Amino acid sequence: MTARSYSLRATLIDSLTRTRRPDVPLRVVLRNTAAVILPLAAGMATGHTEIGLGVGAGALNTMFSDQPGPYRQRMWRLLMAALAAAFASLLGMLVGGEFWPMLAAIVGTGFFGGLLVVFGVDIARVGMTSIILLVVTASTPVAQASQALGAAALIFAGGLLLGLFSIAAWPLQRYRPERQALAGVYRGLAKLARQQAHDDADVPALTEAMTTLQTTLLGRHHARGRAMEAFGVLLELAERIRLELTAIAELRSHPAMHAIFREDAALVLAAIAEALETGNAPERAEQSLKGLRASERTLLDDERASDGLTVHIHALAGQLAAAVRNAHWAGSRGELRAAAAETPLPAALRGHSPLATLRANLTPHSVAFRHAVRSAACLGVAWAVARHMHLPHGYWVPMTAAIVLRPDFAATFNFGLLRVVGTVLGLLLTTALLWLAPNEPWAHLALMAVLCMGFRYLATAHYGAAVAALTGTVVILLSFEGVSPADAVIDRVINTALGSAMALLAYVLWPTWERARARAALAEMLGAYANYLRALAATEQHDAHREARTAARMARTNAQASIERMRGEPGTPATLLELAESLFANGNRLARTAMSLEALIDNRAALPEQIEVSGFVGQTADALHAIAVGLREQRPVKALPPLRDLQRSFAALLELSDDAATAELLARLSDRLVDNVNTLAHVVERSRYPLPGPTPDEHRLPQDWAS
Repeated sequence: MTARSYSLRATLIDSLTRTRRPDVPLRVVLRNTAAVILPLAAGMATGHTEIGLGVGAGALNTMFSDQPGPYRQRMWRLLMAALAAAFASLLGMLVGGEFWPMLAAIVGTGFFGGLLVVFGVDIARVGMTSIILLVVTASTPVAQASQALGAAALIFAGGLLLGLFSIAAWPLQRYRPERQALAGVYRGLAKLARQQAHDDADVPALTEAMTTLQTTLLGRHHARGRAMEAFGVLLELAERIRLELTAIAELRSHPAMHAIFREDAALVLAAIAEALETGNAPERAEQSLKGLRASERTLLDDERASDGLTVHIHALAGQLAAAVRNAHWAGSRGELRAAAAETPLPAALRGHSPLATLRANLTPHSVAFRHAVRSAACLGVAWAVARHMHLPHGYWVPMTAAIVLRPDFAATFNFGLLRVVGTVLGLLLTTALLWLAPNEPWAHLALMAVLCMGFRYLATAHYGAAVAALTGTVVILLSFEGVSPADAVIDRVINTALGSAMALLAYVLWPTWERARARAALAEMLGAYANYLRALAATEQHDAHREARTAARMARTNAQASIERMRGEPGTPATLLELAESLFANGNRLARTAMSLEALIDNRAALPEQIEVSGFVGQTADALHAIAVGLREQRPVKALPPLRDLQRSFAALLELSDDAATAELLARLSDRLVDNVNTLAHVVERSRYPLPGPTPDEHRLPQDWAS
């Protein structure tokens, strides 16, 4: 990685042109669109268009709560989103006509909605949706509570309908979400196996998929049944396979020989992923496994294979064979009896008590609290300005501010820019399409369905394009209420620009710059690596290894997200960005060394000089912890143990071992470990940089809070 200074021009171009591969399955696009369009179509056919509009609007506003995950988890998430939407709608209709009560509702909802970012992006979406519905429904207050209750019930019904569509396949495909999550991990492992050398990113998609898989299989709302035991076995095997692939990539001596074996392993892994995705028997994986066994025999029979990797080759082959066997049972078509207790969710992925998390973030030092205050103030001002100026469709101003305002500058800037550009494109697109389409309600409904599908499909690929489709969807939806499409679009452009500008101004007036927190995130990463090494020093405690590895992976992901956010901020010193990228790259190398060490420990009942191994790894962990403390507190690193001298003595002792192959691997790993730690110490020492701002609270936001 190389650091680069901030450029507004480059940021603008990057924001407008950066795209990602759409990750929304077609079935999700179709069922979400159906939940919006079908009620409206039924209302039009029966002469109850307003009822259809209410239900369709409720589905549209809860659409993005339909996210992957176990059916049980999906059901509760959508139910909570529908209830929140209904309550916000009811509140808006009841107090929307009164200035001060409505202002208090906007400020309160903005604060608590902003604070929900501590629970992750899915819960934060619920808060944002509630804010949107509050300001939208406040524009049409009703005099009677019964009318408000009826309208809120329609909003709730729309969310409930979308939820029913989302879980409709539950009785028929009980384990589909779990199989999909497993398939994603095994596809990532196949990609990892084909890499000749691990890069600094180390397949980020695989890291995210592993975390998602653990939450899916072991989280609070995971599915039940004996087939889940097979999924648990495949999860553990995936962790073990990743360790072995990392060890082989780090320690091999003959790349050409090992490339053949790794390609055969990739074929097996890809075939397992295919079987998991389709729910079929892993017949192709069984055939690929035969080829891998042949490569294993050829590789180990070669006299050049005495490079100490025999244990890893045997282990990987055995784990792949076990994965193929368990793939037979991974789904509703098979069962697996297991005597072992259920694997718990790793501690790093378990949430704190919701109340405890909220209390911990009620401080100005918390990112979530600062975002909540910004959100409350910005939304209150935006709504008051729109009301005072009597702007037509003025609710779009606070609605846009709620959508655009994010906890970090880069995301706020990008969303604001793309929101305005997308709205202008939507104006042109909708005008052209309405001019070309027949002036008939059913033709407009069909056009709205196409635009709604485009919005859902493109939302994660390019936000600006998605907003263009959303603009058309909303304008046509409002046209069924008698709002002129031309007026609606023009008003939307003006109010969207105003709302985006207010959101960006709110951030500039009270910023939370990532550069003030980057050192803490990197220090947490190094500290997590130190804890991982400390767990490996207790060689017999395999459960502790897994917990520490998961925590290190989460800390690494948070550090990577922090660096990405810092890149998008103006005023970030190039020296700080260079320090962060250097620490991240060298930290990745240390993590891979630690994973190779764990693979060796787990493959051996006992290591040569086991007491000395534990002592050396423990001292290395202590040194890394001291580096993390020095980085966090911006002071010189305390005197470190003489790791190089200790490693030489350790290597000399290993030369006396009877197990020459394992001793050789331990010597090489210890040498790499010392080099990794010393390099990190050097990087920290050479670039001590004073940074303003508080140290973030230990209850950090999830790694995806800026999504």
